[in-house]
Amino acid sequence: MLRSVFRTAGLLSSDCGLLIDFKRWLKMSLHSSFLLLLCASLLPHLMPALPFEQRGFWDFALDSFDSSDITMMMRDEEEGSAVEETPAPGPSMCPFGCHCRLKVVQCSDLGLSEVPKNIPPDTKFLDLQNNRIRELKEDDFKGLTHLYGLSLRNNQISKVHPRTFVPLKQMQKLYFSKNLLTTIPKNLPASLVELRIHENRIKKVEAGAFSGLIHMNCIEMGANPIHNSGFEPGAFKGLKLNYLRISEAKLTGVPKDLPESLTELHLDHNQIQAVELEDLKRYKNLYRLGLGSNHIRNIEKGSLSFLTLLRELHLDNNRLNRVPRGLPDMKYLQVVYLHTNHIDQVGVDDFCPRGFGMKRTFYNGISLFGNPVNYWEVQPATFRCVSDRLAIQFGNYKK
Repeated sequence: MLRSVFRTAGLLSSDCGLLIDFKRWLKMSLHSSFLLLLCASLLPHLMPALPFEQRGFWDFALDSFDSSDITMMMRDEEEGSAVEETPAPGPSMCPFGCHCRLKVVQCSDLGLSEVPKNIPPDTKFLDLQNNRIRELKEDDFKGLTHLYGLSLRNNQISKVHPRTFVPLKQMQKLYFSKNLLTTIPKNLPASLVELRIHENRIKKVEAGAFSGLIHMNCIEMGANPIHNSGFEPGAFKGLKLNYLRISEAKLTGVPKDLPESLTELHLDHNQIQAVELEDLKRYKNLYRLGLGSNHIRNIEKGSLSFLTLLRELHLDNNRLNRVPRGLPDMKYLQVVYLHTNHIDQVGVDDFCPRGFGMKRTFYNGISLFGNPVNYWEVQPATFRCVSDRLAIQFGNYKK
């Protein structure tokens, strides 16, 4: 009987080889079983341990989370704490259609008309960008006390309940660009560090709009149809910002009531026509100033003297007919953008001081292309405080 079975299986070539073939077959079977067990034991280790690949997550212009923030969050989770952690939510706690992994909830590009329910309470990052949300209600973020970052970019939000953000006691980053807001939302979390609210319909910033935001460091509010008169006195009171961008608005002059703490101020793509003596007096901590793509014809003598720490000055795409006075006295200035103006001559002392050692740092970038100045008429000594000749960009002027 046994012999007929093995013969049928093709393991027996002859009667005298039965024992030898049986041993060989047994050895092969045991070896195959061992390989199957080994593969099964290694399978969990071969499975991807990384979080769900979130293509395009937080990928919008300047809007991005610091990788250090995520790294720090993951390190904290690995080290643990004395506080008992909430068990990781199961699939049933993830909103329908969203992806939930490692305290990141991605609900972008789903055509949502409202904030979804059942968001896990331990969520750190919530992505709701590219949907059709029109309104934020009082309880939309109820219970999300651990939320660190929230993206509402590219929705149709025009109405925000005054208590919408009250539960978000730990939120530091709020991305609200490309919506239909007409005012700054009220009662923003006191923990907020970064607010990006550009490309809305904001025409007015009321006094106290940022009241209590003592940790705020960065505000991006460009591409809103706001005039100088739209900033009420005290609109930025109490803020200690480092970075502020009000580009692509309707400003006709440098706002005079911005935070004194600013180190970066970007007012590009406005309708500013001149820089007057007192315009920059308040901003002594600036190291980068953007005034490109305006209508500036004149920069009053002495107006730049207040910016003793300035490293980078953008005045490109304006209507200047000469290099601004005062640049040689700016000891730390390294980059000056003056391209695409109406400058037709450059003096030997327009950039560098006469005295040796008066300038603390050399220029590493001066752009003059797109001006009606003949580069062969500029004396070589004009750029005696430039680090490298390649740092000077003249180019050809075309009418």
